[in-house]
Amino acid sequence: MKEKIISPCISICKTDPVTGYCYGCARTSSEKKLWKDENTLNEWKLKSLEKIISRMKGWQRETFKESYQHKVEHGISLFKKEQLEKK
Repeated sequence: MKEKIISPCISICKTDPVTGYCYGCARTSSEKKLWKDENTLNEWKLKSLEKIISRMKGWQRETFKESYQHKVEHGISLFKKEQLEKK
């Protein structure tokens, strides 16, 4: 069975109109579509993770890494966890 690479979506889904990158995960719309495609190889996903992290700077990179790690370990991003706790 193919190992699942967790999507970098951290539930902050707004696109910067200048760069075309999502504020949360720094992916383009086409990159998001490729992540959802069942035929996309894990090799591409791993390279994509490196690429999107390299797009981030400063606090965005640090908070992304923390939230993504939480998602990998617990199945939910920190942003989504906080939203659910408010309900």
